[in-house]
Amino acid sequence: MIALIVCVLLIGLMLIGVPVCVAMGVTSAGVFASLGFTNILAVMAQRIYNGTTGFTLLAIPFFILAGNLMNTGGITDRIFNFAKAMVGHWPGGLGQVNIFSSVVFSGMSGAAVADAAGLGIIEMKAMDDAGYDHRFSAGITAASATIGPVIPPSIPFVVFASCTGVSVSRLFAAGFVPGLLMALAMAVCVYFISKRKRFPVGPKMPWKVRLLYFWKAIPSLMTIVIIIGGIWGGLFTPTEAAIVATFYALFLSCVVYKQIRWKQLWKIVYDSLITSCKTLFIIAIANFLAYFMLHQRIPNLIIESMMSITANPQMLILMIVFILILLGMFLEGTAVILIVTPIFLPIIDKIGMDYVQFGVIMILASMIGLLTPPVGMSLYA
Repeated sequence: MIALIVCVLLIGLMLIGVPVCVAMGVTSAGVFASLGFTNILAVMAQRIYNGTTGFTLLAIPFFILAGNLMNTGGITDRIFNFAKAMVGHWPGGLGQVNIFSSVVFSGMSGAAVADAAGLGIIEMKAMDDAGYDHRFSAGITAASATIGPVIPPSIPFVVFASCTGVSVSRLFAAGFVPGLLMALAMAVCVYFISKRKRFPVGPKMPWKVRLLYFWKAIPSLMTIVIIIGGIWGGLFTPTEAAIVATFYALFLSCVVYKQIRWKQLWKIVYDSLITSCKTLFIIAIANFLAYFMLHQRIPNLIIESMMSITANPQMLILMIVFILILLGMFLEGTAVILIVTPIFLPIIDKIGMDYVQFGVIMILASMIGLLTPPVGMSLYA
C-alpha cells in the first residue's frame, strides 16, 4: 500500500510541474511524516549529505568538467570528425556517428551523464543542423550515452565491486563485449529508422581523408590509453582517473590545440559547476528517497512477492531485470545498486551465477533506468 502511495504521489507532483528533486524529497518526507516520524529533517539532511560525499561520486564533477573542456577545447570535435569520416556514409548518417563517437568517448568517461553532457552537445547540434528530427537526435544521444558506464572505465562497476568484493579489473574486462553489443543493437535500430524516415547520409570519404582525421584525433584518442591503461596498470583509481582526464583535457585544450584561453576557463568551470550541482542535487535527494524505500522495506516486499512466483533460474533473472528497471524509473542508478545488491546476492548464490556476470546484467539494467522517466539522469543531462 505504501509503495502505491509513493508512486502516485511522486508521479502526481511531477505531472503538475514540481521539479523532480523536490517531488522526491516532498514524497519521502511527507509519507515519513504521515507515519509518525518526528526527526525527518535531521535524517533528510544526513542522507542528502551522505548521498554526495561518496568517493566514487567525486568523479562526476571532474568527468563533467573534462567533458566541457573536451567540447570547448576541440577534443570532442576531433573525435566526432573522426567518427564522421569512418561511418558517416552508413545508412543512418549522423545517427551512426553518434553511436560510434559514444563508443570512443566511453573510454574517457565513467558516467553516462558525463557523456550526454559533454559529447552530446556537439552531437545534438550537428544532427539538428543536418535536419534530423529533434526527438530522434535526443533519443539516440541519450541512449548512446548509456554505453559509457558499460565499457570501462565505469563508476557503476566500481560501486558494484564495493558491495560484493568482486575484482574491478574483472568487471571492467567483462564490460567490453556487452558494451559493443549495445552499440551494434543501436546501430541496427538507427539503420531501419533512418531508412524509413529517409534521414540524410554523408558522402563516403577516401581513406586518405579518413587517415588525416585519424591523425588529427590521435592526441584525443590517447585519453583512452591514459585512463584505461592507468587504471589497469594500477597507477590510479577510476575516481583519480577522472582528475587525470581533466588535467589531460586541459593540457590538450590550452597547450596542444590552443582553443581555450585561460580567461575562458572561468566560464567552463562555472558551467561545469552548475551542471554538477544539478546532477548531484538530484542524486542527493534520490539517496534520501532510497533510504525511505529501504526503511519501509519496499524493495524487499517487491522482491519477495516476485520470488514467490517461481524458482526457475532463467525466470528469476528475468524478474530481477524487471525489478531493476522498475526501481530505475524512480531511483538513481547508484542508489539502486547499493539497495538491491545485498538483497539479490543470496538468490544469485542459490542459482550459481558468477558475480561478475550478475554485475554486468545489473549495470545494463541500471543503464535502461537512465532513460526511463521520471528519474532518467541521461534525459536531464
